[in-house]
Amino acid sequence: MTHKKSSTIDVALRVATAMKQMGIEGLPRNYELVYEAYAGNNPDLVREFIALGKYKTQAGLDELGRKYLPHQHEASVLQRSAGAITNEMANFMDLLGQERASLSDYGRLIGEASQVIRNASGMGEGALGTSLEALQRATELRVTHTAEMEKKVAAQSVVMDGIQKEMAEFEAMKFIDPPTKLGNRRAFNKALAGVYANAELPMLCGVAIAEVDAGRRFSPAQIEALSDHLVTFYGGLIRQVFPGEDLAVRFDGLRFGFLFHTGDEAEVLRLIDQLRNTFETVALRDPRTGRNLGHLTLSAGVCMADRADSALALSSACEQALAEARAGGGDRVVVHGPGVSAASGRDWMLYRAS
Repeated sequence: MTHKKSSTIDVALRVATAMKQMGIEGLPRNYELVYEAYAGNNPDLVREFIALGKYKTQAGLDELGRKYLPHQHEASVLQRSAGAITNEMANFMDLLGQERASLSDYGRLIGEASQVIRNASGMGEGALGTSLEALQRATELRVTHTAEMEKKVAAQSVVMDGIQKEMAEFEAMKFIDPPTKLGNRRAFNKALAGVYANAELPMLCGVAIAEVDAGRRFSPAQIEALSDHLVTFYGGLIRQVFPGEDLAVRFDGLRFGFLFHTGDEAEVLRLIDQLRNTFETVALRDPRTGRNLGHLTLSAGVCMADRADSALALSSACEQALAEARAGGGDRVVVHGPGVSAASGRDWMLYRAS
C-alpha cells in the first residue's frame, strides 16, 4: 500500500478492487475504513490496517473502525451500552428484592421475639432463651447479608462507572484526530455551527485555516517519505503551544483549523504570529538520522465571525484567504475583510473581499 495521494476516483476504484480481493463484505462502514486506509490521510490507520494481514476478519475491521471511525459504530456502541445498563438494572432490582425479603424475615423474627418477651412471665425460661437465640442468629445473618449487599452494590457501581467511562471515551474519540491528538474536522464543524447558534447574534470569535508550507522546502517525493513524521511533529507542536481555551484541529495532511474565542482581530493575529514564530524556531529533524532538516513555515487564512453570516460562509472565507496566502508564495497570513494595520516585521497581507 502506498501513502501517495490519489484522486477520489482512483482511490474509489482501488478500494472496490481491494475489498473484493480481500473478501471484505461491502458494508458502508467497511468501505469508509478501506477508503481511509488507501487515501493515506491517517498514517496510524494505514499501519494498523496493514497489520490485520492479507485476509481481514470483520471483527478486526470493526475493532479498527471503532478506533478511527467511531461515528460508523455509534449505534453498536450505544446498543451494547444500553444492553449492559439493562442487565445491571435487572441485577440491581434483584438485589432490592433480596433485601426486601431479608428485611421482612428479620422483621418477622423481631416481632416474634417481642411477643415472647412480653409474655415471658407465663412462659418457661427455655422458650425465652430459644427465642433470644433465634433473634441473635437472625441479627448475625442480617449483618452478614448487609455486608454482602454492600459488596454487590459496590461491584455494580464499578460496572456502571465502566460503562459511563466507555461512553465518555467514545464520545470524545468522535472529535479527536488520532495522529496528532488535536480535534478533527467534525469538532471544527461542530464549533462553527455553535458560532451561529443564534443567527441574529453570532458568537464573537476568529477562525483560521492554515497549512504547513512543506512544498517550499521539500519535493513531493520527500514530503511523501516524511508525511507521517511531518503530521505528528507539527501536530504535536501546535498542541503544545496553542492556547488550551481555544480550538485547534487537523483536517487532513498538513492542513489545520483554529477557532479563537476572541472578537479582537489583533489578538487573533498575535496568536497566529506566535504559532508561526514557533515553527520558525523549532527545527524539524529527520526521524531516522536526527539530522536537522531546517524549519518549515505556515500560511493561514483568517476571518472574523462578524464578517460572515453562516458557518459555511465563515469557513469558505478562511479557505479563500488561505488560497490567497499560498498563491502569494506562502509564509504569510491573509485576513478576509477589513483588517488592522500590519505590525512592523510581520508578513501579513490584508485581503479585502469584493
